[in-house]
Amino acid sequence: MIRKLVLPVRKLLNRTLRNLFNFLPRKRRFAVYRNFVDCNPNPDERLVLKIAETKEELEACFALLHDAYVANGFMNPDPSGMRVTIYHALPTTTTLCAKYDGEVVGTLSLIRESRLGFPLQRIFDLTALREKKGKIAEVSALAIHKRFRRTGGSILFPLMKFMYEYCTTFFDTRHLVIAVNPSHIEMYESLLFFKRLTQNVVENYDFVNGAPAVGATLDLRSAPEIFKYHYGSKPPKRNLYAFFTQVKLPNIKLPQRRFYTTNDPVLTPELLDHFFNVRTSVFARLSDRKKSLMHTIYDLPAYQAVLPACPAVLPEIPEGKQDEAHRRRHRRFSVRCPAKFLTVAADGTESCISLELVQLSRYGFQAHTLALVPINVWGEMTIQLGPAEVSRIQVSASRESEGGIYGFRLGEPDLIWRKFVNALYSGSTHADLEDATRFMTDR
Repeated sequence: MIRKLVLPVRKLLNRTLRNLFNFLPRKRRFAVYRNFVDCNPNPDERLVLKIAETKEELEACFALLHDAYVANGFMNPDPSGMRVTIYHALPTTTTLCAKYDGEVVGTLSLIRESRLGFPLQRIFDLTALREKKGKIAEVSALAIHKRFRRTGGSILFPLMKFMYEYCTTFFDTRHLVIAVNPSHIEMYESLLFFKRLTQNVVENYDFVNGAPAVGATLDLRSAPEIFKYHYGSKPPKRNLYAFFTQVKLPNIKLPQRRFYTTNDPVLTPELLDHFFNVRTSVFARLSDRKKSLMHTIYDLPAYQAVLPACPAVLPEIPEGKQDEAHRRRHRRFSVRCPAKFLTVAADGTESCISLELVQLSRYGFQAHTLALVPINVWGEMTIQLGPAEVSRIQVSASRESEGGIYGFRLGEPDLIWRKFVNALYSGSTHADLEDATRFMTDR
């Protein structure tokens, strides 16, 4: 009986305190928020942060997200008990999870730009952000188990640190974007220093059941200095600067990569079919345009078999023409491979330029450098494809683009390069790259 009386009183008190708190000036209010940060630099060893990659982990993430969204009115209950969107089907989307004692208790998804764009671009204009340097990823589908929502950020802050490390180290991302409910935006502004895309609140965002939304962005390159200014003098449990940039959490299990790729796709054809055809009807509800786009994203036969039929992109290929059709594909893959380009002038003078490969295909690659690269001059490129994988090939820069991006054409690629590229084209998940040799062909 007493408990029934205490709970309403406690809720009323909390609501009153929040209303009084909102009368504080914005700058003062944000400073108070930062004093409540609780980022334990030594979290419980039972907490593990990793990429969700198994069917069980993904189901747990989607179920946790479903329950949180339903509770907040961001979606109607789904018969599957999961919240699964088409963006979760993309190989450029990575779902992170926090597990405590083996149970998924936190999740968020990082959505890199693809042919489908971002969820929030339906309502927010990203033109100005795209004109800046650096790639963009949307932080979406964040949910924390209700048991841990009042524990001082014991799951949220480690999950945010995992996101920060993954984006800056593995995901080749500079700008994060979010679309959140107006009641939550001040947390992102005060603690993580997100800046609003626009001061206007979008009153009806269909991606979250018509709830209002605010868009915001964070430049990960400038964030450390901002964090240092506001958090650098605080004690360890309040110091988000040290937590994000200096503390090493053994709880974080970053994926092991044989090569310096920037994506970690985990969806096999079987998993894609399970989540988007069997458990939900996500694929069936797609427009013809999105069906077509999915066929260009997943063009391997095993994936084509589980994608929704789309006559506009599924013409019959005459027998004997399959190889020709395969050669016409110009898929490109995002990478971060350091390289050296050595050229020798007519007088014997050598020039060595440092670059970073950022994108490649079967026929060439793009690399970034601040140095001037001679056009149509052949030389030897030494490329660190992975920690223990080095390729040496003859290349020539064929064009220069804005921002120090050069396009290169290949001479005869060596075995290591062919092994890597064939695995990218023929594999389906990041695990396939660990056994790249099995994808070698005579071509």
